[in-house]
Amino acid sequence: MTHDHDIELPPTPEQTAAALNPPAGRNGGDLVVETLHGLGAATVFGLPGQHALGMFDALRRSTLKYVGLRVENNAGFAADAYGRVTGEVAPLLLSTGPGSLMSLAALQEAAAASAPVLAIGSQIPVAGLGGGRHGYLHELRDQQASFRDIVKSVHTVRTQSQIPSAIAAAWKSALTAPHGPVWVEIPQDVLLAETTLPQVTAMDATPDDLVPRPELTAVAADLLAGAERPAIIAGGGVVRADATGKLLALAERINAPVVSTFGGKGAFPWEHPLSLQSWMEDRHTTDFLEDADVLLVVGSGLGELSSNYHTFKPRGRVIQIEADAGKLESNHPALGIHADARLALQALVETVAERPDDKAPVRVAAVLKAVRERIDAQELTLEQAVLASVREALPAASPSFWDMTILAYWAWSAWPGALHSAQGAGGLGYGFPAAIGAAAADPTTPVLAVSGDGGAMYSIAELATAKQYDLNVTWLIVDDGGYGILREYMTDAFGEATATELARPDFVALAESFGVPGVRTTPETLQDDLAKAFAAPGPRVVVLPALLRMFAPTHLG
Repeated sequence: MTHDHDIELPPTPEQTAAALNPPAGRNGGDLVVETLHGLGAATVFGLPGQHALGMFDALRRSTLKYVGLRVENNAGFAADAYGRVTGEVAPLLLSTGPGSLMSLAALQEAAAASAPVLAIGSQIPVAGLGGGRHGYLHELRDQQASFRDIVKSVHTVRTQSQIPSAIAAAWKSALTAPHGPVWVEIPQDVLLAETTLPQVTAMDATPDDLVPRPELTAVAADLLAGAERPAIIAGGGVVRADATGKLLALAERINAPVVSTFGGKGAFPWEHPLSLQSWMEDRHTTDFLEDADVLLVVGSGLGELSSNYHTFKPRGRVIQIEADAGKLESNHPALGIHADARLALQALVETVAERPDDKAPVRVAAVLKAVRERIDAQELTLEQAVLASVREALPAASPSFWDMTILAYWAWSAWPGALHSAQGAGGLGYGFPAAIGAAAADPTTPVLAVSGDGGAMYSIAELATAKQYDLNVTWLIVDDGGYGILREYMTDAFGEATATELARPDFVALAESFGVPGVRTTPETLQDDLAKAFAAPGPRVVVLPALLRMFAPTHLG
């Protein structure tokens, strides 16, 4: 990929000859895969369909690695995870109509989590476009409209010459802060038609920097240096911007306690003396943040989960750094700084005066002690033991991906460090296909997926994917016989639960029918069984029959 400061070299004689004499047998799909390769893509995800066959035919003439999943939504989750762990654009190839629409929930999660997914879908032939009802297979009156409210940008192609520019523009959009999913659509006949256009080589899609305004960072630095009780909320934007080092430098310079949101886990060292960890659903944490006279919020919109369900009411001055302009001051008045988290934090580190405060670690320790005492008083030893067993078994370098399940809700608060979950949009079925995407990004490192039995049923088909590509994914399924958290919610609200109890398969036997080894474990043997699974090559399934409970909420009283 070229950059603005690169020197443009004239084409070599070989490049000129290749441009004047492109290989025969290429079609519009070749322009797609050549453009992706020229932009730096290495792996693509997707699912073939009749209208998209031109793209998939072109894959066999390219060096791109293809990972095909069994359901489009799962392919979207895999691409999301690939984008999260690599910071690179994850191409997602889809077919028209039902195939594309099946990806919408995954793209909503990618949008909420700022994952750079480049979805490229086919369309009905050009002659059928324009909103008429021609009766083409998969026809929609306006396919773009289904994506426009979800993705960052929509890019349409109607001729082959538009393909490289549209994909490059979408690539740039996906990587410009805030990262996010984008949509490109190309008609079937444009993909299938033979092309005489030259091969696509290097493309320039350098993302724009979102730089903070200096007068705003100057005011923010002055407020933080003069604060008596500063505090920092670190959101997912810190992680996505690779700004964790900048955050640590700032927090230590001004001695400000830091709490990480659930989406921002891993933004700050868990055991640091200034770390309030991630207990966002705890009133002790909420009270501490409300008491801050200057509160710096970085990469978070302070939405429902990051504000203890909107019970958080800051009393001090709020500074908000956010790359998504729509989130600036959307929930609380603030000094809003529209900027990439890394660039804004760098500006603050360079300008803020040191602020000594030897009492800050003492105040942090007092909050964490109060949180621990509250949890311990609820006799939730099983839940804490299960989470600790998973943590002890997981290799230090291994990423983890969590579905919407009770153990994941525990992990949001109590898991020490980084994790990936679907808490942005909150859809079921994320954990296992996301782990497949991460394993495709780094086949040498074991990956953990965690699901409940209800969420696992969304992803069972991907056992075939994990087996086909021999991916190092260990899938922990916590089987409590239904939608456990909904069972809790309904019982608490209405006295009894409805529609939460589920018939389910023998997950071990089902995994083994795919050729994937499985084991049924217990809380006492969980750590050993997981460790054995991580140490073995290829996919594994570990099933834990257990009825877990959530800790009591603090936002209802």
